[in-house]
Amino acid sequence: MNLTGVGYTLPAIAAVVVVCLAERTLLHTGLFRRPAYWLTMLIVLGFQILVDGWLTRLDAPIVVYNPDHILGLRFPWDIPVEDFLFGFALVTAALLGWEHTRQRQPEARR
Repeated sequence: MNLTGVGYTLPAIAAVVVVCLAERTLLHTGLFRRPAYWLTMLIVLGFQILVDGWLTRLDAPIVVYNPDHILGLRFPWDIPVEDFLFGFALVTAALLGWEHTRQRQPEARR
C-alpha cells in the first residue's frame, strides 16, 4: 500500500479545519453551540451511512476509491472515513453560510 493521503485524506481533513476555523475566526454564528445543529448532523449522518454504505460496499461498489489515496479505514459498511469528514465539512459550511447570511439581514427582512 503506497498511501500518499494527498488524494482524499488530506483534503478531507483540511476541509474540516477550514470550516471550523471560518466559524471561529470570521463568522461567529454560534452554530456549534446549538443543540439543533448537532441533531441536524446526527440526522445527516444517519442518511449518509445508508447512502454511502450502499455506494461504497466492497462486494458491489458503485463508487470506487483509489486505495493509495485513502487511509483504508472503512466503517461502517465499507465507508471510507474520509467521506464522513467531507460530509461534515460540506453540511457545516452550508449551514454556516445560511446562518451568517440570516444574521446579517436587517430585522425587517427576517
